[in-house]
Amino acid sequence: MSDIEKGVNLMSTGEVEKLSSEVYARQLDKADELANFRERFFIPPGNIYMDGNSLGLLSRDAEETLLKMLAEWKQLGIDGWTKGTPPWFSLSEELSNNLAPLVGAEPEEVIITGSTTSNLHNLMAGFYRPTRERFKILADELNFPSDKYALESQLRLRGLDSEQGLVLVSSGDGRTISEDDIIAAMIDEVAVAVLPSVLYRSGQLLDLKRLTKAAHERGILIGFDLSHSAGAVPHKLHDWNVDFAFWCTYKYLNGGPGSVAGLFVHRRHFECLPGLAGWWGYHKDKQFDLALEFVPAAGAGAWQIGSPHLLSVAPLMGSLNIFEEAGIKRLRAKSLALTSYLIDLIDTELSQAPYNYRVGTPRESERRGGHVALEHEEAVRINAALKQRGVIPDFRPPNVIRLAPVPLYVTFHDVWLLVQHLKGIIDNKEYEAFPRERDTVA
Repeated sequence: MSDIEKGVNLMSTGEVEKLSSEVYARQLDKADELANFRERFFIPPGNIYMDGNSLGLLSRDAEETLLKMLAEWKQLGIDGWTKGTPPWFSLSEELSNNLAPLVGAEPEEVIITGSTTSNLHNLMAGFYRPTRERFKILADELNFPSDKYALESQLRLRGLDSEQGLVLVSSGDGRTISEDDIIAAMIDEVAVAVLPSVLYRSGQLLDLKRLTKAAHERGILIGFDLSHSAGAVPHKLHDWNVDFAFWCTYKYLNGGPGSVAGLFVHRRHFECLPGLAGWWGYHKDKQFDLALEFVPAAGAGAWQIGSPHLLSVAPLMGSLNIFEEAGIKRLRAKSLALTSYLIDLIDTELSQAPYNYRVGTPRESERRGGHVALEHEEAVRINAALKQRGVIPDFRPPNVIRLAPVPLYVTFHDVWLLVQHLKGIIDNKEYEAFPRERDTVA
């Protein structure tokens, strides 16, 4: 058991006075074996950055690989495709070796390409093959809306509408989705299920292994949106027999704003042609034959469409090096320790009047992703007041402040300070200085 995990156990003993002390936060930081990684990130001066679940920070490693890519473009021109280090032509495949362990996949099952939603469209175009008997898509009402928009458009392309073809699992509490309810909705007419790994508002982590097993027992293909778990939570996509998955790389993976996304296709589906074929998905050895007949690349690489956006891929090269050094298991252990610490502090210091903050995230570690959903009736104004104090969270309607203590660059002392800020904003009624409307980008 690591020192950080021991800290979590200690925090559960009810030693409230010790838990609430600044000294205790400093002690936890001293025991943190990942503490040195913080120095490799550019943290905005004077800020406590709690928004890594929305946009991860730039690392020195990512800056270096981006500048290196620019230098190669400057010096090599078009020859960078074959003489870059590594050659640009095979860069996406090279990065699969670094990315695959983070999601529990074989390297050939993973590829860096596209964007989150375009990858979902591509995967659904290939895997959603409605028949008279099976034509429905299973989703949930708490997933990020972009996924629902994409699924509805896939239905329209096949002459169906959402009332006919979309099975939407409801939430009982507005925060979480029950796996039992999801499985109950796996009716005979469902062809494909698309679900989030972590719910973007509450931070609930679904049981992907159980859901995949249940889907396959009913003849249903299943895929997951890992945008809020990739780089924060270990997965075993191959071993769990997940059919497909997709995710962004700009949150916990720190690839930069709008960085190129990732997708996973299980090995047993390698013979399935991509739904939206393009020349970059061609077999690499023959790609520049420029033949009219499409010959797919081996593995998930076949699902690439166009040339990779190299200047958006380059920062990911450096970021993935950090993940290889830190290890996803150690990152998960520290993440759970940080979120447990934050939840405990909220419970002990902020849950009663006059503060009245509530935690909307599951308490069980196996049901929690990398962020904590803090609920308050004045959430939008408290969020604004936090930013004025130099704390960077984000707001999600109707009443959630999302707080992500990312283990690579957030300290336990940061969490302690955050709680003091939350307390001070209520004590001084600072939130009253702000409007109840959110900014255009929350």
